[in-house]
Amino acid sequence: MSIIQAIIIAIVEGITEFLPISSTGHMALTSAILGIEKSAFTKLFIENIQFGTIISVIILYWRKFLDFKHLSFYLKLFIAFLPAAFVGILLKKHIDQVLETPIFIAVVMFLGGIVLLFVDNWFNKPVIDREEDITYKNSLIIGVIQLLSIVFPGFSRSAATIIGGMQQKLTRKAAAEFSFFLAVPTLAGAFAKSLWDAWKDNPEILTPHNIQILALGNLVGFLVAIIAIKAFITYLTKHGFKVFGYYRIVVGIFLIIFLLTGHSLSIL
Repeated sequence: MSIIQAIIIAIVEGITEFLPISSTGHMALTSAILGIEKSAFTKLFIENIQFGTIISVIILYWRKFLDFKHLSFYLKLFIAFLPAAFVGILLKKHIDQVLETPIFIAVVMFLGGIVLLFVDNWFNKPVIDREEDITYKNSLIIGVIQLLSIVFPGFSRSAATIIGGMQQKLTRKAAAEFSFFLAVPTLAGAFAKSLWDAWKDNPEILTPHNIQILALGNLVGFLVAIIAIKAFITYLTKHGFKVFGYYRIVVGIFLIIFLLTGHSLSIL
């Protein structure tokens, strides 16, 4: 993987990680277009540039994350994180197999787009506009709904958690922000595990060059994610999900055709 390829992938990750359009599918497509070959380091890079996007959330919402007087905030995130942590470990083999079947991801991308067309109409009577008003029960249910993105890679973690929040009567803005908050423990756990697994299986993978590529990718992802988060919140509050639904449908159809004509997206 060259420096230019790493920067492009990181830009895609920064834009798509917090949008309900599946960062996994977009990075797979981008990697195929760039001609990046499948390798142990490619897998490590794709899984670990999420670290930069984690930092972007902490920086943007530092008052939340550094307010140690309100420990309920951390407890809500822990409760919402538990289902993903538990099921993620149990279904690791299933997840790895699905990631080796990109047509499945493409179909889920398409179907997820159809769901997003109707989300605003399904959950149109919100009553919770602040994180402080989210209960532990709300947090747990959002965490359970987040499992859609684990069981069905390509659905989008962001889409699942925002839909979960809206189903629990959060406003679009509150649901999106809680999705960002929940991304921190969820992605941090995935980051740590993938880094450990990669190093355990292949200690030589973290060469000085590879470390440089990872650091650059995380820096670019961090900077792009900050812009993407702000823009997404502004757009979502005013316009809702339909444009993301139409976008996913178009991309899903393109991916399905792309794969059925003999092209490959298997990078993980």
